Amino acid sequence: MTTDGFLIVALVEGGMVLMEIDCLGTGMVMTDGGLQVSDELLGTFAPIVLYWLYSGIYMMLGSMESYRLHSRKDEDEKNLVPKKDVVIGVLLQQAVQAVVATILFAVTGSDSESAQAEQISFVVLGRQFFVAMMALDTWQYFLHRYMHHNKFLYRHVHSQHHRLVVPYAFGALYNHPLEGVLLDTVGGALAFLVSGMSPRASIFFFSFATMKTVDDHCGLWLPGNPFHLFFKNNSAYHDIHHQLYGTKYNYSQPFFVMWDRILGTYLPYKIEKRMEGGLQARPVKDCKEN
Repeated sequence: MTTDGFLIVALVEGGMVLMEIDCLGTGMVMTDGGLQVSDELLGTFAPIVLYWLYSGIYMMLGSMESYRLHSRKDEDEKNLVPKKDVVIGVLLQQAVQAVVATILFAVTGSDSESAQAEQISFVVLGRQFFVAMMALDTWQYFLHRYMHHNKFLYRHVHSQHHRLVVPYAFGALYNHPLEGVLLDTVGGALAFLVSGMSPRASIFFFSFATMKTVDDHCGLWLPGNPFHLFFKNNSAYHDIHHQLYGTKYNYSQPFFVMWDRILGTYLPYKIEKRMEGGLQARPVKDCKEN
């Protein structure tokens, strides 16, 4: 049957609808309980929506000058790309990510596996998240570092992201389209596949990863920030990388600093007050912890 543009196959027994299937692949079906959205659809678009909502919160908090790592003047004068171009670039990358995620979910599984996903223990889920985090960190560290060392790739691809000398929240995914595909989209797909997580689990993992990435680029050092409590890789750590003196250091993203420490590209920092107000991240030598 067709319901408001959706082709639905209904299994009926004794006059009761047992199941309704969306044959058009929209990810949404109408049931007696109302509109239901598939895990695949949520896994594709929830991180995108969350990206803009979370970025919006940080942009509003940007008026708190005492917690900014750079002044508003520096943000306006040092950045080499208008914010409208950043928005367009991010939307383009998110469109590509949505297409890849849709294809990936279609190939690897469907909502028919939701019942199995619900039975996964927190131990298994935690292991999947950890494997996904390690896989994503490993992929992004080595590719990110290579893009800095390969002069052609840096000049023509990765330098686009470094036009944001003063990072801000919604610029987190501002990249050259090729970098967006290789670093984030392929990296995310590998993390999903290697970890073996379900579409439902991916909703939470990629939403968390999105928030972490936005936080790393927010340009703020807020007291009590839970990301700063649990991760050394944070807004100050990544801010160092965006400065001219730090472009050969702090490649790790988005979770841990493990590869930087192992391979000698870790540049520690300390948070200082700026004379004109606010804060700044300053690199330091012989600093074991921050």
